[in-house]
Amino acid sequence: MSGLPEWAVVSDKRRAHIERVVALLAHWGEAMPLDARERAAWIDAGWWHDALRDADEITLRSLTGDRERPFGMLHGPAAALRLEAAGETRGDVLDAIRWHTIGSAAWTRTGRALYMADFLEPGRQFMQADRAFLADRVPEAFDAVFRQVVRLRLEWTIREGKSLALETVALWNAVR
Repeated sequence: MSGLPEWAVVSDKRRAHIERVVALLAHWGEAMPLDARERAAWIDAGWWHDALRDADEITLRSLTGDRERPFGMLHGPAAALRLEAAGETRGDVLDAIRWHTIGSAAWTRTGRALYMADFLEPGRQFMQADRAFLADRVPEAFDAVFRQVVRLRLEWTIREGKSLALETVALWNAVR
């Protein structure tokens, strides 16, 4: 089941973002020594990570049962739950999607690749040259680029005065 699921709620702009994330993951997957299973996991996680990004708050809170987390953090867990209910069993894919907005110290390379691709995809308008440089380095310096992406995302969160999720702090402590 590659591509967007029929229950996806995405705008044209979101679909374009998803397609850029998938293209980046596919490029890395071809440039790195990945087996077919891992490459497929990366692509599927890319397609599905924002499948519910444009769903409304009532829908996402209903799907997740979460009344505490900010609305913007709910689309990943909601999509993971929908995928699991539809029969998806790959834990690395479900965890990548579930935590792609805040990170997880328990991730395999699938979660780490999605986290980087979501941040480094070329359609985002900030730090374009720096992000392109990092994206180009992923195949030969996967772990080092991942650490740098985590750091950049943490710096932005702190600079914007936003609170850090406990999972984000645990991720930083795991990679620093």
